[in-house]
Amino acid sequence: MSEGDSVGDSVHGKPSVVYRFFTRLGQIYQSWLDKSTPYTAVRWVVTLGLSFVYMIRVYLLQGWYIVTYALGIYHLNLFIAFLSPKVDPSLMEDSDDGPSLPTKQNEEFRPFIRRLPEFKFWHAATKGILVAMVCTFFEAFNVPVFWPILVMYFIMLFCITMKRQIKHMIKYRYIPFTHGKRKYKGKEDVGKTFAS
Repeated sequence: MSEGDSVGDSVHGKPSVVYRFFTRLGQIYQSWLDKSTPYTAVRWVVTLGLSFVYMIRVYLLQGWYIVTYALGIYHLNLFIAFLSPKVDPSLMEDSDDGPSLPTKQNEEFRPFIRRLPEFKFWHAATKGILVAMVCTFFEAFNVPVFWPILVMYFIMLFCITMKRQIKHMIKYRYIPFTHGKRKYKGKEDVGKTFAS
């Protein structure tokens, strides 16, 4: 391999300025993501704020409905992945490979593991809103459509998809939401020690 053949290398074997710039930019971005991880409520409030700004922009511009529809479909897809278990119990009925959700009362409890974790859901939803916002700055994405049909179609798609997901949840008896850590009661402390 000759000098400069690897990705990001300059002619002299050292990383180029552009490569170092984008590497550093990626590190800063990842650092901000890592710092935001524990602040779930703040992250979602910011995302809802961005969504609100996007909706106001679309309303004021009176266009880009197809971009908004695509964003809605993308968010619906993310939400379904967020509600779904990592290992689909309908696929696990016939095989004994890997973990599965308990289907009987006496089976061992297995925690619910999502196909799309909350942080990745938030990150993808926020990136989707930002991409849609950027699309509203380009007239090429302003495809003329009759928006009430898109709204009706989205509502119909949402209802059908959620109905299917809820039936799946009922059939395989899983709940994708937890309400904190379970507390178990032990024996009451009577205050007596063995030495007394």
